[in-house]
Amino acid sequence: QVQLAESGGGSVQAGGSLRLSCVGSGRSFSTYGMGWFRQAPGNEREFVATVVWSGRGTYYADSVKGRFTISGDKAKNTVYLQMNSLKPEDTAVYVCAAVTSYFRSEYYLARAYDYWGQGTQVTVSS
Repeated sequence: QVQLAESGGGSVQAGGSLRLSCVGSGRSFSTYGMGWFRQAPGNEREFVATVVWSGRGTYYADSVKGRFTISGDKAKNTVYLQMNSLKPEDTAVYVCAAVTSYFRSEYYLARAYDYWGQGTQVTVSS
């Protein structure tokens, strides 16, 4: 079975930083790309960032550009999200996602991804 496990969430004050990690595992598991979405109570799931291993392309939501950095290691099925200058509006459950072959849809759409983690809570207070 393919599993994605997130870690690194927590509670911080506005302006603080957190680094999220996601590790994929499973028999014969490999990814074309991995990314992050977030969902706050009462809101829809929102794209945050993604990395495509081929060409090392990275993509970010406008709301996090300049503050968040996505990175990872294809061989280790691992992706990270460094979050700096956190704002209260960043508060959400952050969920890791992976696509195994290639994107059939745009990278910022949830339906483009094949597997999902359980999520890790990030809380930013003012």
